[in-house]
Amino acid sequence: MAQDGTGRVTRRRLRTRARLLDAAFTVLAAKGFGHVSIEEICEAAGYTRGAFYSNFAGLDELFFALYAERADVIAEQVAGALALDGPDLDVAAAVDRVSEVLLLDRDWLLVKTDFLVRAARDPRVADTLLDHRARLRRAVADRLERARGHTALPAVLGDSEGAAHAVVAAYDGVTTQLLLDRDVERARAWLKQLLTALLAG
Repeated sequence: MAQDGTGRVTRRRLRTRARLLDAAFTVLAAKGFGHVSIEEICEAAGYTRGAFYSNFAGLDELFFALYAERADVIAEQVAGALALDGPDLDVAAAVDRVSEVLLLDRDWLLVKTDFLVRAARDPRVADTLLDHRARLRRAVADRLERARGHTALPAVLGDSEGAAHAVVAAYDGVTTQLLLDRDVERARAWLKQLLTALLAG
């Protein structure tokens, strides 16, 4: 019986943590880190400060947890989108799938940009962001490496790692424009054009 009780407590705590993270994502995307209080997040989630502090030591820890959770989802989605073809890489289809994944959520781009600004000033934050970018590049590079011998990359990009760097750089440029003009469809079309030009030469 004790184990069942412990299980219920664990599940409840996981639900609490998930709701706090979801509420924090919404509030942070709307107001930005540095302009949000713990009270605002608790109010949005429907919890007390006690519930917050039973899950997070403070806003910094929550911000790291939120970023890591969303970054993991994006990396997994990119890897999944690139894994659907056989040995031959269907560049057009892969570009379509990756573009849909990477530009899925403008709110995520706002939170990610907040994280980037903090990373520029804090090496600890920078390490986390660099790890996320490295995982994105690995997902792209691994897929391009599996297609080597079946699908040729433009020589100017060098190897699959160089191509992966170019893909992430294209994404950076497009998402900056998206944050400013809020035109998701144009950003998606631009990213598709850039990635197709990069990968198909």
